[in-house]
Amino acid sequence: MREYYITKNDSGQRLNKFLEKAVPLLPGGMMHKYLRLKRIKVNGKRTESAYRLCEGDKVQLYLNDEYFDAPREEEAFRRIQTPQLRIVYEDENILLADKAPGMVVHTDEHGDANTLIAHIQAYLYQSGAWDPDDAASFAPALCNRIDRNTGGIVIAAKTAEALRILNDKIKDRELEKRYLCIVHGRPRPPEGLIENYLRRDEKRKQVTLHKTRVPGAKTARTRYRTLATQGKLSLVECELLTGRTHQIRAHMASIGCPLLGDGKYGTNELNRPYGETGQALYAYRLTFRFAQDAGALGYLNGKTFTVRDIPFVIKYFPAFGL
Repeated sequence: MREYYITKNDSGQRLNKFLEKAVPLLPGGMMHKYLRLKRIKVNGKRTESAYRLCEGDKVQLYLNDEYFDAPREEEAFRRIQTPQLRIVYEDENILLADKAPGMVVHTDEHGDANTLIAHIQAYLYQSGAWDPDDAASFAPALCNRIDRNTGGIVIAAKTAEALRILNDKIKDRELEKRYLCIVHGRPRPPEGLIENYLRRDEKRKQVTLHKTRVPGAKTARTRYRTLATQGKLSLVECELLTGRTHQIRAHMASIGCPLLGDGKYGTNELNRPYGETGQALYAYRLTFRFAQDAGALGYLNGKTFTVRDIPFVIKYFPAFGL
């Protein structure tokens, strides 16, 4: 038996949400079963999963030790009962997923195991497309990543060959990635090329912009064009010619047009009237433009995939159609 005493930090949340973090390997169905059987109690009594914990509550768990081991990232898919996945495209080699803002692609420094790759693997496992218990089986893997608060298309390889090919194509910049963003103000000129150097500050988790090369800085190039304006906001399309950390966010801020909701490169003063707390940025379009032989993925050459229902576009530019 294990006991947890609820502190102020844990109070106010539902019991089931607390249990998901405290007992990461306990499936939801088993959780409800053990609540019925009184193997999970609060203050010595049977409790419903929706009960909101209070400071000072004592949660008692009469469960096997195996449920308390923190899941390794590669095993996190096993505890996902219903994968939350928006599939843009899928075939026998790849899967394109539309990642929702707020979801991480891999486990981050906070240990969040509710990741995009876990949901992709759970979906492929449950559909029978992947057998993780086959020792020779390749584990589906992501080929690119985007920030937690950025939404958009992420590529997953379903085979080792596809992963190898796509890694090479991304390295050789044979994939065209376009983003939509909402910025404060109106870019001047309305379209153009931003080219400079970005250096990442690991401690601050932020990049700094430099007009000339400095130690640790890398070339960064972004092409942008203004699609629409409404009041004090503009809808802008950006094409990444290089793929640096926070590149679009830093580049748009550098021309006086920080992204709506971006507190890192923008200001709270600008964002406060809109109530947005995450940057309005979406990787909405992906085109495969292979300059060299792509082997088993050659059939993808020239194909474009687009996400059209982007929440912030619908909210602030409802008349604009993708």
